[in-house]
Amino acid sequence: MIHPIKHFITITKHRHLVIKLGFKCGIKWQVLFHDLSKFSPTEFKIGMKYYQGNASPNSKEIELFGYSKAWLHHRGRNKHHFEYWTIYDVKTSRMIALKMPINYVKEMFCDRVAATKIYQKEKYTPNRVYEYYLSKNEDKFLHPKTKELLEKWMKMLIEKGEKETLREIKKTKCY
Repeated sequence: MIHPIKHFITITKHRHLVIKLGFKCGIKWQVLFHDLSKFSPTEFKIGMKYYQGNASPNSKEIELFGYSKAWLHHRGRNKHHFEYWTIYDVKTSRMIALKMPINYVKEMFCDRVAATKIYQKEKYTPNRVYEYYLSKNEDKFLHPKTKELLEKWMKMLIEKGEKETLREIKKTKCY
């Protein structure tokens, strides 16, 4: 069954939460444009068709077809996704991860917290942000410096809470 209203509400709640978190991290202007591509026909049609409410519609599309047109579209237009920062190195014939600019690492952190809160609802805990990251083996695809910083913030979220972590992130200017 197609769920345009439910999908719209979910992605809007997610986007607004990322904006709220991003303001606290000092990336106010940037997060105003967070995930606008989700409202494009390419992403929105698939989102409403495979809406689940507790997970990304893209994961359902991947499950069904082995890839997601919406995800390929999304990751190529949103710099807060580490996949945007991977390139093919012709010298080594391998994909390599580039070090992400600090402002996009901040947005990536906010995105992960918001997504976990939106999909986990009352089951949300700060641990779940880090657990999801580990379950997807994403650490293998990040630049070592980006990985180190993101993991530091996720562990800080668990140990010190959201308010203190966001305050620390806001103070971080480089890595």
